[in-house]
Amino acid sequence: MDTAAVWPAGRLAEAIRARELSSRELLEAYLDRIDRLDGEVNAVVTLDVERARAAALAADEATARGELVGPLHGLPITVKDAIETAGIRSTGGAVELAEHVPARDAPAVARLRRAGAIVFGKTNLPRWSTDVQSYNELFGTTCNPWQLDRVPGGSSGGAAAAVACGFTSFEVGTDIAGSVRIPAHCCGVFGLKPSYGVIPQRGYLDHVGGGTTDVDINVFGPLARSAADLTLLLDVLAGPDPQRCAAWRIELPPPHGVTLSDFRIGFWFDDPAVVLERDYADLLQTTVAGLSSVGARIEPAHPNVELAAQVELFNAQLWAALSPCLPEDLAEQLAGSHLQWLRRDEQRAHYRQRWAAWFAHYDILLCPVMPTTAFPHNQEGTFDSRTLTVNGQQRPYPDTISWTGLIGLVDLPSVVVPIGHTPAGLPAGLQVVAPFLHDRSAIHVAGLIAELTGGYRPPQRWA
Repeated sequence: MDTAAVWPAGRLAEAIRARELSSRELLEAYLDRIDRLDGEVNAVVTLDVERARAAALAADEATARGELVGPLHGLPITVKDAIETAGIRSTGGAVELAEHVPARDAPAVARLRRAGAIVFGKTNLPRWSTDVQSYNELFGTTCNPWQLDRVPGGSSGGAAAAVACGFTSFEVGTDIAGSVRIPAHCCGVFGLKPSYGVIPQRGYLDHVGGGTTDVDINVFGPLARSAADLTLLLDVLAGPDPQRCAAWRIELPPPHGVTLSDFRIGFWFDDPAVVLERDYADLLQTTVAGLSSVGARIEPAHPNVELAAQVELFNAQLWAALSPCLPEDLAEQLAGSHLQWLRRDEQRAHYRQRWAAWFAHYDILLCPVMPTTAFPHNQEGTFDSRTLTVNGQQRPYPDTISWTGLIGLVDLPSVVVPIGHTPAGLPAGLQVVAPFLHDRSAIHVAGLIAELTGGYRPPQRWA
């Protein structure tokens, strides 16, 4: 069962349908692995064991009758603790919600349950999902399963670590500044930041009373062990929020092509505004060389935008979006006025047009996830006051969200695909970015890249 625990979700679902594996067996395997192996990692922070066992037994009985609920039938899963989950403590990593047990599921969680998934636990994150590390006063620090002295990324760090370690079939996280993509990169798994609005984000706990409105830039997205899993989960999760379902539909276009040679690919790795770690930069260039060797049409090219200027606008809009979780005086200072937000939103519209113009000639953009691979735990100071060591030099800590913020500001889909490991043994990922609403193209190309790079593999001690 330890081997099956790290299978992709699609393969697990097939095994349950074929009665080669029961839902109860898989759930017990995950619970056993968490009990034996999660102590050092601290990815899973809340369990709902008895209800999950009852649901798994019911799923197995339905399987025996030939009554499959949906494509995720019988799959036990965990969910990021920033997402409301009915009957299970859901805290957002904040002491203010330490005893918060929602009465209903976020729409995304409800869709996973309707497709047959069984929620049995919640995963760790930073307070209100506002860091690229994952620690808080309630549950402590989550560690990177590849090297425990390193971060798993954030804010969906517990989610990515749980997927990497084989503690869950898959995960669903949130991403406003890279919170799915950075943990996927740090932990060596696949992550999808969908086009803005494709997956409902109601039920997002980013402040007391949160979850009733949509948050600017923010999305919900899956983390998994294969690109095929991302497609499976996108099919389940995509759709308008419940209030619009009576009239609205989402029909995402199919991929632009089949083979790598069908896609026109640009890559953007070098920019003076954000210095890259040498070992990570080498992996990115090796990936490009590998793609070229198999016939990909790939060249250095990117939209007519300046990274530093677009990231500056992203940071301003990000602080406005995050303001409800900040102290009131600081929130007003950082968010600015509503008129200022509107002026910045007009600037954002101009950036969207520039990206769309570039995507008229290219199908995919490849870019880094963050300046480094997983860095050592660093909980001193604040997000703005910390620094990041890159090639022996100190860089601003907010550089960690520059490449992800660049993409998030303009609402584009981005898939992180594992591309290998540095000489230090740390996993690295690559952002595969597609035009707005062309999420399936991003996933498809990520899958083709994974065929060359090897994709996901479990950390050795958790294999």
